[in-house]
Amino acid sequence: MENVKNGKKTIMVVDDNTDFVDVVKKMLEVDGYAVECVYSGAEAFKRLEVKRPDLIVLDVMMPDMDGLEVLARLKGANNTSSIPVILVTAKDQHRDILAGYQMGTDYYITKPFSSGQLISGIDLLLSSDNS
Repeated sequence: MENVKNGKKTIMVVDDNTDFVDVVKKMLEVDGYAVECVYSGAEAFKRLEVKRPDLIVLDVMMPDMDGLEVLARLKGANNTSSIPVILVTAKDQHRDILAGYQMGTDYYITKPFSSGQLISGIDLLLSSDNS
């Protein structure tokens, strides 16, 4: 059962913190997802030219190109606008969360979060994707 590669949903994790990416990758792999890890917005766009994930987990606070800029570019391009995006950030003020939703995020999770919170958000977005 482990080798159902074709049936696995792929999730791209975009965050400049390698420790955080490793933790999220383990959380997702345990739940049966294939995981693509990238460490910057620019790297995410390069990877998107080659492979389109089923969902993107995106950190807001990154150097060079922050997550909101990445989100705006994703939602503004025809070939990536339909990919569900979960914004992940330590910014938990109401105005920050509202700004994320206004820019088109599909789900917003604040750090720290549990594996259950992340998986629930992903399952919610990917199941609504299939209906």
